[in-house]
Amino acid sequence: MSISVKICGINSRQAAEAAIAAGADFAGLVFHLKSPRHVDLAAAHGLAGILRGHLRIVALVADADDETIGAVANAVRPDFIQLHGNESADRVGAVRARFKVHVIKALSIADESDFVTLPDYMQVSDMLLFDARPPSGTDRSGGNGASFDWKLLRGKTYSRPWLLAGGLNEDNLALAVAQSGARYVDVSSGVEGAPGVKDPKKIAAFIAAARNLNS
Repeated sequence: MSISVKICGINSRQAAEAAIAAGADFAGLVFHLKSPRHVDLAAAHGLAGILRGHLRIVALVADADDETIGAVANAVRPDFIQLHGNESADRVGAVRARFKVHVIKALSIADESDFVTLPDYMQVSDMLLFDARPPSGTDRSGGNGASFDWKLLRGKTYSRPWLLAGGLNEDNLALAVAQSGARYVDVSSGVEGAPGVKDPKKIAAFIAAARNLNS
């Protein structure tokens, strides 16, 4: 089984170079002012220049309007736009059609009821991402270091590739993959030394752990 890795929340040259050196498959740039991983357009443009050609670039926004998404798309030229808010299936389809870019739709999961809308999103997304439902009181829809019951993902039919996110780290990765059946994983806080500060050693260790699962 081949496990692909997305390192999300890249916000420095050091983090970008660490993700490349370790062999990440995707790198995420976060455009969310309340996130410690937020990058402005100028910084994102520079980081995209470092990342391009080495892995696939993902631009993460949450409940953003067309003007904001357009500015991000122009600055970064991402391979994917990740919609990580409360976007409806119609909104996902509209973003995909207007900006002519692949779209990842993140869905917050806590229990079985959160899969009710899954068929609608599969029709309009190129990939899906399953993340833990944000803890009560948080003002961020992702990057909170929380996990959910990974076994909820088993036994379902998916017409799109999907990523597992939420509370992953080097130590729990093997269990998470075994319980969920994930072939794509997304990590952010699990490879940080402090909120928003990526640790190159943790990035390398996480990707090495994923590669060990491939063997």
